Amino acid sequence: MSACVPARADSARTKHVHQPHSPPPHGPRRFRVAGADVSAAIAVFLIALPLSLGIALATGAPLQAGLVAAAVGGIVAGRIGGCPLQVSGPAAGLTVVTADLIQHYGWRTTCAITVFAGIAQLGLGCLRVARSALAVSPAIVHGMLAGIGVTIAVAQLHIVLGGTPQSSVPDNLVALPAQLANLHPADLAVSVLTLTLLLLWPRIPGRAGQVLGKLPAALIAVAGATVVAALTGLRLPKVDLPSWSSHALASLPDGPVLGLVAAVLTTTLVCSVQSLLGAVAVDKLVAARPSLTGRVKRSDLDRELLGQGAANIVSGSLGGLPIAGVAVRSSANVAAGAVSRNSTMLHGVLVVIAALLMVPALELIPLASLAALVMAVGLKMVSLNHILTVTRHREVLVYAVTTCGVVFLGVLEGVALGIAVAVGVALHRLTRTRITHDDTEGVHHVHVRGQLTFLAVPRLSRVLHQVPHGADAVVELDGSFMDHAAYETLQDWQKTHTAQGGSVDITGRRPGTRISEPAEEDGCRCRPWTPWRNHQCEHPPTAPPRGTDRQAATDGSPAGSLGTTTGPNAPGTKDTAGARGATGGSGAPDGPSGHELARGISAFHRNTGPLMRRELARLAREGQQPSQLFLTCADSRVVTSMITSSGPGDLFVVRNVGNFVPLPGEESGDDSVAAAIEYAVDVLKVRSITVCGHSGCGAMQALLGAEHGGARTPLQRWLRHGLPSLERALPDVDVDGDEQEQKQGPGRARPRLAGRGAADTAERLCLANVVQQLEHLRAHDSVARALDAGDLELHGMYFHVGEAQSYLLSEDAEGGVFELVRETNLTA
Repeated sequence: MSACVPARADSARTKHVHQPHSPPPHGPRRFRVAGADVSAAIAVFLIALPLSLGIALATGAPLQAGLVAAAVGGIVAGRIGGCPLQVSGPAAGLTVVTADLIQHYGWRTTCAITVFAGIAQLGLGCLRVARSALAVSPAIVHGMLAGIGVTIAVAQLHIVLGGTPQSSVPDNLVALPAQLANLHPADLAVSVLTLTLLLLWPRIPGRAGQVLGKLPAALIAVAGATVVAALTGLRLPKVDLPSWSSHALASLPDGPVLGLVAAVLTTTLVCSVQSLLGAVAVDKLVAARPSLTGRVKRSDLDRELLGQGAANIVSGSLGGLPIAGVAVRSSANVAAGAVSRNSTMLHGVLVVIAALLMVPALELIPLASLAALVMAVGLKMVSLNHILTVTRHREVLVYAVTTCGVVFLGVLEGVALGIAVAVGVALHRLTRTRITHDDTEGVHHVHVRGQLTFLAVPRLSRVLHQVPHGADAVVELDGSFMDHAAYETLQDWQKTHTAQGGSVDITGRRPGTRISEPAEEDGCRCRPWTPWRNHQCEHPPTAPPRGTDRQAATDGSPAGSLGTTTGPNAPGTKDTAGARGATGGSGAPDGPSGHELARGISAFHRNTGPLMRRELARLAREGQQPSQLFLTCADSRVVTSMITSSGPGDLFVVRNVGNFVPLPGEESGDDSVAAAIEYAVDVLKVRSITVCGHSGCGAMQALLGAEHGGARTPLQRWLRHGLPSLERALPDVDVDGDEQEQKQGPGRARPRLAGRGAADTAERLCLANVVQQLEHLRAHDSVARALDAGDLELHGMYFHVGEAQSYLLSEDAEGGVFELVRETNLTA
């Protein structure tokens, strides 16, 4: 048997090598569909079938048009589009536009408008302008979708009550009292049953809910209402699918040219924006699934426009509804485990089969059930989360105007109004600049809030000239933009004031807003951790001392100007701060370390404190509720809040030398780490624990160079907790101590980085240490209980300081592989 192993290895290594004139050893590659794609396609098909019929009903189009659009969107857009996992088809966001077109021009002309909109999308895709469509304010997009959702819900409410909707929202609202007085109990009962099933099906508790929840609620709601209506013999309007031989196709457009052009542009705009935003959202969903990393490429937005254009041309030609990317089906596709575009295409094939073979079953569906389903979809388009988001970003006016415009005027008119208001708000913010001046202990502070443009120059100049000659001045710029006129005004005043014996310190919260004096052109501009950052940048020796630092310079200590490192880590500086203490006898900061501490606290009080006060007050009232325990090294270069983009209340952090988790019950154990773990898991109920190692770890270096025979100092005794990690990384090393019994065999696979090998032995030990400490975590009783109950997850992480990149541990491969965390687009 052993003799066969080299032969198989050689054949595997040379299987692609063949003689120059001989045919390749393998035949043509066969088309294969992954099992995950098949199951995802079935799940999406079960959602798409009732929604497609319901959207067609809401637009007033033939019901078959919804099935045509669903099939074409899945097959054509799925094959050509640039977002592999996005599912396209008839979308609720197009309902109002399509219904308006059918009412004004008829169905056949609407199909022709769909074809021309697809041609326009092809042109936009060829011009590669897809990215520019994302420049539309999210408040406008969310407002447009909310307005469409309100319009859909109000119109479908009439069908739910057993009546017929009017052509506009005001007309529907006016006719609603009469409809309520003349409602049909059978239609209302079927609609209520549909909404009840739609609401309660995903909330079935227990193990039964986990099993039944895999079936889409939309399908269960419509199927349940259909079965009840059939068993009870209710007489009410149902789906009517005429023969495909009489299906209406597109014809030459008939109507005023300007009106048709506006209709094509409106359809193109809504289809394109919704599809592109959907593609960006799908990218975020894919990034959240580590198993898809490297398998599914990021969306090509220009190609996605080409795919949507081709699908609209085909759908319009075959008598189908306009097509766009659909968020509900796309998210279901990703959640169901799809791994390629085959799932989208297969779902389209299933729609074709259903449209041809399931007509008798589809004709049993009550129209009231479909109307209730679409009404629920419309109400979901008015998202409370979107409203809170635009309110937080002070764009609620844009959202409200767009929504009301779409509801009462139309989609194109509402979007145009939203764009106009958004431009007005942007101009208002650009011109709204607050400039204040105050005198604090002889230092004059000029605070500029907002953008500095030429419109603010007169006020800026007036306030600057209120600063007396020869005084110390600090100009704080709280904005991200300064035009040339404002820059020259500020620089001219700075030069004049300095020449008259004064000092000027111009600072900004954002990088690049600092204006240097002539002697400081090469000064450091590091933000936002300048008071603490150990970057070794100092102002030139000729720079004059300024503000409160003047006395420090006179005493012979380094100037503490912003951007200067004067702490114990600065080159040439003796580490004497710890011996002297942080404060002198007067209680004021004494020495470089205390000076930097005071500067950092002062900067927090001035800049960050006012912004965080409300949030910190809420946390003080409610107590801490962190979601993660983050256990990492005490190294000063590892800033947990920075590398995890977390804030107050997010992380419960434990730091020690080497990010060790001592095993419970050891003679040399450490109760402080165990106590933190127990408190985080049993009291705070954290949902995950992360052990984070990092490059250049001093503990790992010390572990490699230490003599393990005896432990005399506290540090040496503490490093004994890393001996199992040393054995895992270097199994041939002979280690003395109690941990000998945990020694791993030399054949055990070692943790590694994906895509490259470890840079050195120390990095290999860092990776092994993370894996080893995760094993130690599992030995703690509180962690073991939470893991068994499914309430806790363990994660391993490696942070490369020099590359500013993080790697997360994937234990799928033998030994564990640390995979680079990819960047995701968070702008949409």
